[in-house]
Formats: sequence, structure tokens, C-alpha cells
Amino acid sequence: MSASDAERSRLDDAARAGWLYFIAGNTQDEIARKLNVSRPTAQRLVSLAISERLITFRLDHPIAACMELAARLTERHGLAHCQIVPTDPGSDSSVVGIAEAAAAFLEQQLRRAEPIVVGIGTGRTLRAAVEQIPRMNCQHHRLVSLVGHISMEGSASFFDVLARLSDLVRAPHYPMPLPVVVPSRSERDQLIGLEPVRRLRELASAADVTLVGIGRMDIDAPLHIDGFISVSELAEMRRLGAVGEMTGWAFDAGGSILEGGTNERLTSVPRIVPAAGLVVGVAMGLSKALPIHGALRGRLINGLVTDEATAKMLLDIG
Repeated sequence: MSASDAERSRLDDAARAGWLYFIAGNTQDEIARKLNVSRPTAQRLVSLAISERLITFRLDHPIAACMELAARLTERHGLAHCQIVPTDPGSDSSVVGIAEAAAAFLEQQLRRAEPIVVGIGTGRTLRAAVEQIPRMNCQHHRLVSLVGHISMEGSASFFDVLARLSDLVRAPHYPMPLPVVVPSRSERDQLIGLEPVRRLRELASAADVTLVGIGRMDIDAPLHIDGFISVSELAEMRRLGAVGEMTGWAFDAGGSILEGGTNERLTSVPRIVPAAGLVVGVAMGLSKALPIHGALRGRLINGLVTDEATAKMLLDIG
């Protein structure tokens, strides 16, 4: 190994140690175990991350392995944006790392001087990302919801994102005050035909930047867990071939939006295929690999924030 390669490897190790310590909240003993080094070495790596200014508020070091994975995914799927964060081997969190990366991306967009429209999905990951956003004054931007947040019983989702983001950044926001899924197609047509809803959907369709979560469609599907669809409705979508969903729109392994089932009664803003503007999916984990891969294949998204382990699975799928 050349001196330059050795130095890069040393800084990569320091960056990983810094990420595990400052972002994932690991102790130095845990870092030593995960990186397979001694505790004094782990301590030195964390110190090196600080002395080399790899750590500011967020980890500020382009880890070579993550950059390579991002480059391969970008080339394979023609992505306009791709960010891969390190994987914490000992964490079972579905948001650690990607929430911070998504927050940094969103903050960068909101600091743009020219007015933009930002489309926002919902869910646990995006909610975690929004909680990382500092207070800002972005009155020249507009935030618009892509999906309702009300169940047929009238309860609202705890993971609604739009209102919280608007409160933090002081940007005008346009919520979707509708149930996610309604009992019939005719009721859906009546609701989306209302003038305020029609205007909102037009605004959302013209979003310059869109941030969405990518959900599973198995028994632990957020749409079902959060009370938006029933067990029988979920089973029907699975029979139709659903592997994932974005803002409620269920799609198959090839990324094709499914016809029938709850998709016929969904009030969400229709997905534009291929994705228009910059549409960034934020998701990670073994259970999300097939949904993410489907979204990439179907060109439902043209941007991605995920972690190393998921990125490797996506490349292995083909």
C-alpha cells in the first residue's frame, strides 16, 4: 500500500469512528468492537476525526466506499442525486444516518436564494429528518404535501411532516386535508375535484424538489400499521404484485404503478413517470431493498439517500 493509500485508509477509519461516536452515539468500547480494533486505537481514531476536521456539526468526510457505491448507483440508474451514508453494524434503527443526510440535503435546498416549490411525503424517516432541520426563514419557498394524513376513522398520522417543517422554516405550506384512501373511486373523484385540492395537486406536480419515503407492502407496511389500509386491502395489493409504495401509490418489483385495489381510491398526488424535477427517495434496510430497487427501476425517483449495506444489496439485485 502506498503512503497516500495508507493515509486515505487511516482517514476513512477515523471518519467511520467519528460517525459511530458523534452521530450513532456509540461508546468507544462499542466502536472498538465494531471496527475490530483496540479501545486505545478507537480513541485515537475519534481524536483524529476531530483534529483533521472531519467532524464539524455533521460528519464531513467523503468515505471512499460510500462514494464508490454512490457513483455505481448513479451510473446504473441515471440518478441526479445519490448519497450513501455509513452503516452502523450494531444498530437496528431504520433512520440513523439517512435522517441526518436527508436533513442536510433539505437544508441545502431551502437555503437557495431563488424561490422553489418543495414536495414532501410523510413517514417515520422524513419526520426524523425534519427534526434535524434548524430554524430558518424561508418565506420565499413553498412547501406542499403529496399525500393526506387522515385515516377513514378521522385520526391523523403522528408522522405527518409538512406542518412541522413549515413551523421550523417559516415557509408557506399547503397541506393535503384528505383521507389517504377513501371507500370508493367516485368519492375519491369528488374530493380531488374540489377547487382547493385541484390547485394543491397542480402545485405539487410542479415541485422543483421532492422528498419521499419508500414504504414496504408486507405485513408491517406503514400504510397498514398506521391505520390507512386494512389487512384485506393490504392482502389484495400484495396479490396484485405490490412490493412497495410511495405516498401511498403501490408499485410492483419493476416499479410499475399498479392498477386496481387501493390505488383506485387513493387521494395522493399522482406520481409522474419518469420522475419530474428532483425526486429523492429516503430509505434503508434489508426489508426496503426490493421497494427501493423497484422505485429505481420504474424511475419513480431520480435521487436516493440510503446506507452502505442497502446500497450493496441494490447493486447485487441488479
